[in-house]
Amino acid sequence: MPRRLFKRYMPDPMSIREHKSLRFLGTLLHDPNLWHLNRHSVARAMAVGLFAAFLPIPLQMLLAATLAIIVRGNMPIAVSLVWLTNPITMPAVFFCTYQTGAWLMDVPARQLPDSLTWEWIRGEISTLWQPFLLGSVVTGLALGALSYFMVMTYWRWWVARQWKRRKKSRM
Repeated sequence: MPRRLFKRYMPDPMSIREHKSLRFLGTLLHDPNLWHLNRHSVARAMAVGLFAAFLPIPLQMLLAATLAIIVRGNMPIAVSLVWLTNPITMPAVFFCTYQTGAWLMDVPARQLPDSLTWEWIRGEISTLWQPFLLGSVVTGLALGALSYFMVMTYWRWWVARQWKRRKKSRM
């Protein structure tokens, strides 16, 4: 089931390898784990994709793809998870990561004004950036690690369940 679900939405690896704008990567995209759907590649992709999603940086998709290549995780899954922090969800996610960072640093979290303006952000950025960055990294690492272990556990449970069903149906 997990493999079929992911495979339904996956792009064709050959079309990505042969894409003219990605030719500069050479043979890096030829690693089968970047495209196969197995327990390890999906779990690694979930970990690096969620980690990259929570970092407040531009080019999160590029970071997720690079990390997927390094850890040999499924690249399309890692890159697509970055869209967890899209323009609609980003304010709520970043507020939560700021709160987490402020709690970890044991500093009082700043209250948002009634109307959020660029002037307020520019004036407060010197006190906001450290808790925000720490909270983003810690949240990304924690959710990445949690998702890795959840995928590994769920996948093993699903395969064991399927084997039990097959064994039961043969008798």
